[in-house]
Amino acid sequence: MPHLPASAALQRFRVVDLTQVRAGPTACRQLADWGADVIQVQMPEHMRGDDTLGGQDGSDYQYTHRNKRSMTLNLKEQEGIDVLKRLIATADVLVENFRADVKYRLGIDYDSLAKDNPGLVYASISGFGQTGPYSKRPGFDQIAQGMGGLMSVTGLPGQGPVRVGLPIADLCSGIFAAQGILVALLERGASGKGQWLHTSLLEATVYMMDFQTARWLTDGEIPGQAGNYHPTSIPTGVYQARDGFMNIAVFGSKIWERFCQILGAPELAHDDRYKDKMGRSKNRDVLNAEINRRLAMHDRAHWIECFNEGGVACGLINNMQEVFEEPQVKHLNMVKTVVSPRLGEQRLVGQPVQLSRTPSTIARSAPRRGEHTVEILEELGFDAADMARMKAASVF
Repeated sequence: MPHLPASAALQRFRVVDLTQVRAGPTACRQLADWGADVIQVQMPEHMRGDDTLGGQDGSDYQYTHRNKRSMTLNLKEQEGIDVLKRLIATADVLVENFRADVKYRLGIDYDSLAKDNPGLVYASISGFGQTGPYSKRPGFDQIAQGMGGLMSVTGLPGQGPVRVGLPIADLCSGIFAAQGILVALLERGASGKGQWLHTSLLEATVYMMDFQTARWLTDGEIPGQAGNYHPTSIPTGVYQARDGFMNIAVFGSKIWERFCQILGAPELAHDDRYKDKMGRSKNRDVLNAEINRRLAMHDRAHWIECFNEGGVACGLINNMQEVFEEPQVKHLNMVKTVVSPRLGEQRLVGQPVQLSRTPSTIARSAPRRGEHTVEILEELGFDAADMARMKAASVF
């Protein structure tokens, strides 16, 4: 089946996906979900390493590789590289996450490819960057979480560093790479020229530290673990009502006063210990204990209704089943369905951005390794005799 765009937004662009694991495939999924013709190039089945997410029929792989086509090429054979270059010559974008030296050894680095395809947008994703003292180190999500400072501010105070419960360095570097690709494509529309862009798990993590980086770079303060409470806005965090935990976020003096009224403790707003942000921060433990004592008088449903009516942000702390039972999640239509020829109907989360004219959908399920090799080779002009010879030579 030829390209089946998931959106009209990017359907004119072809992307060659040379990535594996998560960060690179995430970048390419972003483009595929908006309609780009993403062609995933993998090693043949008999040569593959452990580059799949829970196996090709696993939920992780199915989620990450939807809306793509797949072909196999043996890049250990010169003819496989030649075919790849022929494919890249037809592409707008190439995404790779090889070790820094591999692309040069294969002759598929940006400078080499740009000679024949000067409009190529070439995206590289690595653990630590393309140059520098750590550029040759292997990089994985948790390593970046630690080195980028994230684990130092995550978890309960005094209980040691904690990783975030999802591969945030992988995901953010992939999404930033996709953003960089779109920026480069926009610029190409003016200049007619492609360019090389690169990001890394480490850069993505440091950037995502956001105001925590400002606390150090601007104020000279090394932030620590704040646990379930916001490090600077008090009271904001996890609190316990009569029937369980909930989140409450109180920002600003007006909301603080309103919160105290709804809590049934207006005197807290006038207590010298809590009358300003600095005082609430200094006395946070005593204040939080008093808030929890008041909350224990009613169930979460009572407080959520009262606080939201009063303009105080709050909400449940859901497990994954409860997330998809939320009326607002249902209303937002975040779950999309697609039929896999092998696995039947699948339910997957779609893009979190809604475009009115060119929305994203899931047009096809994740492909099997090499599922579209023949059709893509035909698109490149190879005939049946060429493919029979290449197959016999283990080119794909």
